Amino acid sequence: MSFNLDDVNVGAQLKVGTGICPAIGEGILRKNGSAMIEGPVVLGQPTHFPIPFAGTNIGPLTNSDGGFCFAPGALPLGLSNPYSLMVSPNAGVLGNLDVNFRIQAGGTVSGLAVFDYRGNVLAAKKDFDIAHPTKQNWRLRHVAPEAPTADVYFRGRVRNRTEISFPEYWKGLVDWTTITVNLTPVGSHQNVIVKRFDEDKIYLQSKGGMPIDCFYHIYGERQDCERNIAEYEGTSPDDYPGDNSQYLQSGKV
Repeated sequence: MSFNLDDVNVGAQLKVGTGICPAIGEGILRKNGSAMIEGPVVLGQPTHFPIPFAGTNIGPLTNSDGGFCFAPGALPLGLSNPYSLMVSPNAGVLGNLDVNFRIQAGGTVSGLAVFDYRGNVLAAKKDFDIAHPTKQNWRLRHVAPEAPTADVYFRGRVRNRTEISFPEYWKGLVDWTTITVNLTPVGSHQNVIVKRFDEDKIYLQSKGGMPIDCFYHIYGERQDCERNIAEYEGTSPDDYPGDNSQYLQSGKV
């Protein structure tokens, strides 16, 4: 049985489905103006999702009465409009965030450019800013390192051994012929050197065979992707001569 109504105004609480919903309150504790929909819910174009992909499925706006929707400022750069979902000012995710194409933060995630809401270039770097872990009412900002190669690293300390084994997954991820090794002896001058290396290990040698105690920092270039072309002729990321689909890039300078 269904009802067709022109307008519905709910002054207290809207519940679609069954079950208790603590977040919106029950009985005398109910929150006026709150709602619970058991789902699945489809918003936007009714036929955009052939099956429910999630509890809430948000598709493109196709309502002719909805007017023209377009995000202002820097948001449209490198992306299509209109969006199916807009959140302002902040959004939170309590679990994993899966994205099957690209993520844009400000103007970009790849560091090509960061824009303000008017589209002005603010910076060309990647950073994170958090509450300071030891100083009250201070903040801590770190900037991500950048390099012309797609590097992977691991680090640690080797004691009383002459070998450093690569992580098992490096065989499929890293071109072992590209590795570089930094060694820092601990406690004494041991004259530690890299005697040789192969696709599995790094073999160390110390002066006179004395016990080795050192920190190590090892870099290698990824082999599962195209080699980055650090410098190229052009006026925008679209002029990149390699495979742009392998990069998270959307802002354009």
